[in-house]
Amino acid sequence: MLNDAADNDNNVTPRRGEAMRIFIFKSDTRPDLRAFGGDLDGSRLPKQFSPWHAVGAIAPDRDPPHELSREVIETAIKTHGFQLWRMSRKD
Repeated sequence: MLNDAADNDNNVTPRRGEAMRIFIFKSDTRPDLRAFGGDLDGSRLPKQFSPWHAVGAIAPDRDPPHELSREVIETAIKTHGFQLWRMSRKD
């Protein structure tokens, strides 16, 4: 129906009780800085670290990398539009 919301993989607001698809971005200005966002364009990522490039996605049924908490990430995306994290340096 025309009034039904589009059902696609880029939906930022999942239905209640459903996990969202999370997109992973890398900052060009800070090579160790990454961000999780709710849309493929990274439209709500902080501008001071742009440009951002999408480097991956986490399906709703998959765990985030590095044992990061999906609940914390999704809450940050819903509240702030993104969640930043830093890759540790390899010694």
